[in-house]
Amino acid sequence: MFFTSTVFLNSRKRVATLAIVMGLCLLVYRLGQRALRQYLKRGAQTIQNQLGKPSATPTLRWVFQYFMSIHLLMLASLKQISNLSEQR
Repeated sequence: MFFTSTVFLNSRKRVATLAIVMGLCLLVYRLGQRALRQYLKRGAQTIQNQLGKPSATPTLRWVFQYFMSIHLLMLASLKQISNLSEQR
């Protein structure tokens, strides 16, 4: 979501620039999702969706949600990963 105030969008140039940035963001998202789906297809793998059913065409948002709960802990030069499961 883009939370912009009307103060920042007074000129046509700024509106056009925001539209270009939004389009670029959607392009990057789509390319990432396409690469993910091609990788899964090559390996004949699936990812579980929100209902727990296997899906060969997940969205990139699902994958980002899986990684949200993984944390890297660093304690006195010791690195440890928490909340890492078989699915993640």
